[in-house]
Amino acid sequence: MKVFITRQIPEAGIRLLRDAGIEFTEHTEKRNLAPEELVAACKAHDALLSVGGNKLDADFLQACRHLKVIALMSAGYDNLDVATAKALGIPVGNTPGVLSNATADTAFLLMLAVSRKAFYMHKRIEKGEWGFFDPTANLGIELNGRTLGVFGLGSIGTALARKCRGAFDMEVIYHNRSRNEAAEKELGARYVSFDELLSQSDVLSVHAALTPQTEGIFNATAFGKMKPTAIFVNAARGSMHQENDLLDALRTHRIWGAGLDVTNPEPMDRNNLLLQMPNVAVLPHIGSATEEARGGMARMAAENIIAGLKGAPLPHPIG
Repeated sequence: MKVFITRQIPEAGIRLLRDAGIEFTEHTEKRNLAPEELVAACKAHDALLSVGGNKLDADFLQACRHLKVIALMSAGYDNLDVATAKALGIPVGNTPGVLSNATADTAFLLMLAVSRKAFYMHKRIEKGEWGFFDPTANLGIELNGRTLGVFGLGSIGTALARKCRGAFDMEVIYHNRSRNEAAEKELGARYVSFDELLSQSDVLSVHAALTPQTEGIFNATAFGKMKPTAIFVNAARGSMHQENDLLDALRTHRIWGAGLDVTNPEPMDRNNLLLQMPNVAVLPHIGSATEEARGGMARMAAENIIAGLKGAPLPHPIG
């Protein structure tokens, strides 16, 4: 049995595959595979461990219907046609939970960085602009006692809410498809409608899955309903916000600031105007970029591969 891996992955996952006696091929070039390259590689292998945004759509799955298992090294699976995979009998798995704290830390970092214009002020030092002290210039806002709104209060959103409650005694409100009674009990989180989430949040942090219903949901209309003092944070998927609408909302002061770990499109162009704005902080999708999270993701993906090749139920299945 042979596995194709679309990136080099942490040793924790490689070790499991080796110990299970599974052969594997890693794509080691620092470039994305073209769709036809991925199909060709998979045809010479029995399983796929997919890292990154490879598009595993119906065409790919039909061409690679021989695969015994597909393991995503990610929590999200919006790049995979789950229905077609199930129809073809290809087991698919992902890596939920293990990256929750790391991603919540990133959202927390962005929220705090935006509130104090930290990235912009660092750039001023690099430009030699740390000079005359002006007590009225480049002021930030304090977060203590503010209201955190979470769009998608799952494991990542709950981890962020826990940090915000502990560090800044923030009130927590949220909007989900269903109630999170555990978070309500632990954190006093309050369920609100989407419009209430927009109008009441001082910090609105996005942690929902990308679906047809959530794609582009943060648009001009949504930003227009937010507080002019609000901070928008997206550490989920860039396609959930309309970037031109976000830029316009910041320019016209309909919202106060934005922190992004994901962009639309991704990667972001180096000349994007958002990168020059004082009240914006952008990171290159590093939510899970810790040794602990990536090592855990590699282990979970390898566990799915091993189980799938044995014909056993996946330990971390999708759906």
